[in-house]
Amino acid sequence: MHRVTLGGPGLAGFPAGQAGGYVKLFLGEGANGKPTVRTYTIRNQRPDQVDIDFALHGGDAAGPATRWALQARAGDSIEVGGPGAPKPLPTDHDFYLVAGDMTALPAIGANLAKLDSSASGLVAIEVQDEADTISLVAPEGVEVRWLVNPSPGARPDLLADTLRQASIPAGRIAAWAAAEFEAMKRLRALFRDELKLPKDSVYVSSYWKAGLVEDDHKVIKRKDAESQPA
Repeated sequence: MHRVTLGGPGLAGFPAGQAGGYVKLFLGEGANGKPTVRTYTIRNQRPDQVDIDFALHGGDAAGPATRWALQARAGDSIEVGGPGAPKPLPTDHDFYLVAGDMTALPAIGANLAKLDSSASGLVAIEVQDEADTISLVAPEGVEVRWLVNPSPGARPDLLADTLRQASIPAGRIAAWAAAEFEAMKRLRALFRDELKLPKDSVYVSSYWKAGLVEDDHKVIKRKDAESQPA
């Protein structure tokens, strides 16, 4: 992970309370002349600054956002759109199931920090290496399991299988997950079909799909959403 802090007069009027929400980063134009836009979570927010954490990709997987983040220096500027509203964990639930990979780590970190201190649950986070684990602020009753997978997107069952190991108590259960597209589908099936959780207690999203850039991922994400029951 690599953190870039955005600040300066361009943030004047940026609304408060957006940690866990997202912004659109405009990274120039692609070969087709269209704007290159990537979506990133606001990890932390202060009155005049926001922190954006980038999951870095190497080799052929390194995209325009990775390249920009590694090259950014104090005094550089970037056009930012948003913010989009945070998708926090619902309140007043008895147990929380949370899952995500490194792309979701900023949102997971922001959401866990907002939970009531009495909350309990299981969090599964997929990282590429042991060195990618970080310290998270979370209630004492929330267990965080780090799952090392050197090949992101290659084990779509990993997160769902880990949450299945949870000893889930009786009561209201909430679920939040964001991950690679195929992993998201497994998690959605777990929450909806196996656990029968009500829709207002569940948030599930795919943040990326193996082998696709963001624009192409948006297309299949929209088609998938349209195919789901209301």
